[in-house]
Amino acid sequence: MSSLFVTFEGIEGCGKSTQIERLAKRLAKEGHETLTLREPGGTPIGEAIRDVVKFPPGHNPISPDTELLLMNASRAQLVQQEIRPALANGVVVLCDRFYDSSLAYQGHGRGLDLVKVQKAIDLAIGGTKPNLTLLLDISLSVSQARVSGRQQSTGEGQDQFDESGAKFFERVHAGFHALAKEEPGRYQVIDGAQPTDAVGQAVWDCVSPLL
Repeated sequence: MSSLFVTFEGIEGCGKSTQIERLAKRLAKEGHETLTLREPGGTPIGEAIRDVVKFPPGHNPISPDTELLLMNASRAQLVQQEIRPALANGVVVLCDRFYDSSLAYQGHGRGLDLVKVQKAIDLAIGGTKPNLTLLLDISLSVSQARVSGRQQSTGEGQDQFDESGAKFFERVHAGFHALAKEEPGRYQVIDGAQPTDAVGQAVWDCVSPLL
């Protein structure tokens, strides 16, 4: 069985985690071995970095450059420890965010030079790229409503990204759309505001021809 690497992207609350879980279950029923991962995280080192990035010690803001380097340190570990070995063994790898998030968040969102961001990414991934990237697209208003509802239901506080403000997420949202236009062969944009089942079917329609 040939391997497949699928990444899910989008702004906060777009439904990535839900759709990855649904897709993994459907793939398993079809007889495909799958591995689900997330960024930052996915390894013990990556999860430790995730905590630092989202909730900086002492509540001191992380500089954009530091954020970029930490994200790609987590990514390098994930690629070497999990993604490459799984792909070598014919596993379908599903990842909640990958390098496009650095281009959207640290590049477009934080305003870092995109060439510099790409250099950090290239060092981390070493040529490992997704076969398919699914952008679950929602409006900023839907994102804010979903994030607020999630925080109320779970009691979780705002992380460093939540506190970045509406203008930041406007730039991130625009950044994802710019990336999708640059690579139409890899990207598929799905309306993430649809009912969950409809989004799930759209995801499957994009993935199934590649299996």
